[in-house]
Amino acid sequence: MSEKTYEVRTYGCQMNVHDSERLSGLLEGAGYVRAPEGADGDADVVVFNTCAVRENADNKLYGNLGRLAPMKTKRPGMQIAVGGCLAQKDRDTITKRAPWVDVVFGTHNIGKLPVLLERARIQEEAQVEIAESLEAFPSTLPTRRESAYAAWVSISVGCNNTCTFCIVPALRGKEKDRRTGDILAEIEALVAEGVSEITLLGQNVNAYGSDIGDREAFSKLLRACGKIEGLERVRFTSPHPRDFTDDVIAAMAETPNVMPQLHMPLQSGSDAILKSMRRSYRQERFLGILDKVRAAMPDAAISTDIIVGFPGETEEDFEQTMHTVRQARFANAFTFQYSIRPGTPAATMENQIPKEVVQERYMRLVALQEEISWEENKKQVGRTLEVMVAEGEGRKDGATLRLSGRAPDNRLVHFTKPAEEVRPGDVVTVGITYAAPHHLLAEGETTAVRRTRAGDAWEKRNAQPRQGPGVLLGLPKIGVPEPLPAATGGCTLN
Repeated sequence: MSEKTYEVRTYGCQMNVHDSERLSGLLEGAGYVRAPEGADGDADVVVFNTCAVRENADNKLYGNLGRLAPMKTKRPGMQIAVGGCLAQKDRDTITKRAPWVDVVFGTHNIGKLPVLLERARIQEEAQVEIAESLEAFPSTLPTRRESAYAAWVSISVGCNNTCTFCIVPALRGKEKDRRTGDILAEIEALVAEGVSEITLLGQNVNAYGSDIGDREAFSKLLRACGKIEGLERVRFTSPHPRDFTDDVIAAMAETPNVMPQLHMPLQSGSDAILKSMRRSYRQERFLGILDKVRAAMPDAAISTDIIVGFPGETEEDFEQTMHTVRQARFANAFTFQYSIRPGTPAATMENQIPKEVVQERYMRLVALQEEISWEENKKQVGRTLEVMVAEGEGRKDGATLRLSGRAPDNRLVHFTKPAEEVRPGDVVTVGITYAAPHHLLAEGETTAVRRTRAGDAWEKRNAQPRQGPGVLLGLPKIGVPEPLPAATGGCTLN
């Protein structure tokens, strides 16, 4: 009897990506194996890990479920499960609209998936189980990591903010922090396996410690990461300007393995709109944080999130956002057109902005940020950078005979493939010769190659063929996307 196969389809933010690693780990622990690449639903179990942020999230889900319905009819025993934020929100609606779905589970009980699948099989009826609060911290669950050299590490789940455009706190719950010792133990275990870069995850990472009333808990955690031997790069996402304190800036600047990179969500440059959004900072406070970061780390690359067309946004409000972008000099920005999300306070606000107005403002903002991103990247030309080689970052690498990786500030670098073998996780030293708005080129010879334990780990993992692709990070792309994109931010985009 052949082994049962599974496929996990992931939408949304980094938290969902990491949750999908856990779902994969749970299924493999239950005896399933990853379906071959290109299976496209031809698996014994297909799991949708959904996001509720995008306006058309439900349409996309039901469209995909509809395409699987005839496949399930032809394949006896096939099961379909739906989890994530949309499942937490819609609950019983899913099985009413798609009665061929076997399991619906929420954001708080992903550990129940194997049990629910077995129960649905035995009872021959759909199982809908949505927990209202976290049953166990997800990081205690088995995890199938998608990378041998880089890993996500959750430090908290949930969010205590009440932003009027965001439905995530209602779906992920109030913030709950992990014990610092558990976080560090997980990181040390990952490093022992060969991981050299970790990204600390949370809906609001720099509010870490709110459970115990320690406002400096996050900066202490960053400093503790700096003491872990073999951990070369530490990143985190996403912080909130309200909780971003001077001790965090000092910890970033004084801890060598904390990278000079910061994702700081702006959302709007207008004080009036920020108030309407229930964002607790104002333009002056936001720009003041960036000034302090750059004073401590002159080479820091700062990215952001911006929403265009929030209810009541006037042309003057939008110009304040444009002014803030000019002052902030972001390396890049994730830009969103506001769309109504049922269940959020903003959905019922007056003065909803016509789509054509939102689109026109959006394009002006994108054009400005493209110009700034290019100018900021041009400043990198002539610099010598250490680049950690990445897997799957350069789609044209095969044709251009290049490899790709990330600089310390997380800029994407394409570089000429050196004569000696270089593996993902290894580190190369290159000189930047050209800049585009969203990447850098190093067209000369690689001046140094450092083989690493992370590269060894990647080589060991890939000694035998792996089944199937990794989960996909469904973040919006930087730059000009398809016309009229509809999104309002993600659950780690604060």
